[in-house]
Amino acid sequence: MGYEGQEVGSGTDPVQVVNKSVFRYNSPLVQVSLIGLVCFCCPGMFNALSGMGGGGQVDPTAANNANTALYTTFAVFGVLGGGIYNILGPKLTLAAGCSTYVLYAGSFLYYNHHKHQAFAIVAGGILGVGAGLLWAGEGAIMTSYPPAKRKGTYISLFWSIFNMGGVIGGLIPFILNYHRTESASVNDATYIGFMCFMTAGALLSLAILPPSKVVRDDGTRCTNIKYSSVSTEFVEILKLFKNWKMLLMLPAAWASNFFYSYQFNNVNGALFNLRTRGLNNVFYWGAQMVGSIGIGYVLDFSFHSRRKRGLLGIVIVAALGTAIWAGGLANQLKYNHHDLPEKLDFKDSGSAFAGPFVLYFSYGLLDAMFQSTVYWVIGALGDDSEILSRYVGFYKGVQSAGAAVAWQVDSHKTPMLSQLIVNWSLTTLSYPLLLVLVMLAVKDEQKSEDGAVVNSAYVDDKGKPV
Repeated sequence: MGYEGQEVGSGTDPVQVVNKSVFRYNSPLVQVSLIGLVCFCCPGMFNALSGMGGGGQVDPTAANNANTALYTTFAVFGVLGGGIYNILGPKLTLAAGCSTYVLYAGSFLYYNHHKHQAFAIVAGGILGVGAGLLWAGEGAIMTSYPPAKRKGTYISLFWSIFNMGGVIGGLIPFILNYHRTESASVNDATYIGFMCFMTAGALLSLAILPPSKVVRDDGTRCTNIKYSSVSTEFVEILKLFKNWKMLLMLPAAWASNFFYSYQFNNVNGALFNLRTRGLNNVFYWGAQMVGSIGIGYVLDFSFHSRRKRGLLGIVIVAALGTAIWAGGLANQLKYNHHDLPEKLDFKDSGSAFAGPFVLYFSYGLLDAMFQSTVYWVIGALGDDSEILSRYVGFYKGVQSAGAAVAWQVDSHKTPMLSQLIVNWSLTTLSYPLLLVLVMLAVKDEQKSEDGAVVNSAYVDDKGKPV
């Protein structure tokens, strides 16, 4: 089964845009906003649930094991997801992926009453399959639908809408558990609220258009659609493992979700009480919105040269990341698994609450800037949604493999200081490799004879699209 509809011309051949409104349904702006809303409802709420530490449970063991199962299957289907997206198209791929989030939240509702891990672990494994499909589709849409010169802006738009889910999701446990200052698991209403949002996201995913029907304001379409096949996608996915561009991206991909278990369990979960963890997540995911907008502006508007914008963005993220992880080290030296401080409450006065709170906020800021930069680099490697869906799938697969390892590392009570050092080292290693990738593979935009901006990786020596 392939995409519905037929493509007229190539991704760079302009077509007449009858309705030039920026809010027309088949515009990149509306479609990227829609995928942002889908992720607001599904992974956004999942992030809020995970960000509370232990999936909202006092004992994080079930959540750690569920997340290990999740990211193990995610590692496989993240890589395969791009190929599946190219075969099934966006609607089926996204709807199937979104439905698994509802099951996962429901498994913790069950765990609240029966304390059996099996359901949560199985649901986590199924969610890994669904998340692989969802994020491969999301990545293809976010990196290929926007015009070449505004990919950073559209990534920021998506990231802001998506992380608003984490903000709203953080308010749910904060409000519903406001009067519970003691150590306790979240109540049933919290999980039910998450499930309602996730169900809405699954339904909303059916509104996403395939790339053949999305037209940019300059009249260009997103890609030259071909009906893909299982054999084609299998061969193309295997090629990714010897693609030098993907190999340079490996450390960044591995690091980009590796730090979540440390930040959620060993900072937010270890230092704050139940209601304050929910409030902290409001600001953690809010910081992601700020970070993505800031780095998006740099990546789109700081220089005329796209390569220079990419290099500057990486340098900024590297400098900020070094400062934030250094602050994290200073904080981590004060406690460990065997010497945990008294739980902090947001009503506590003085630096006891303010310092860890600002650190957790900064971790959210860095996460968005780091991942937005990586997505921008992927988007700058091409414009074709089939190619980019595979690139994003590879990125998400490696990212999830790292996360699976990280959740098990935490479940074995690995010293918190060791986890911090590994996280800091992984992100630091990724910066010079990303710089090399941008210098070698990211080319500046060129204009075709009709004035349309095209990726110079897809033009001949005379500047004509190929």
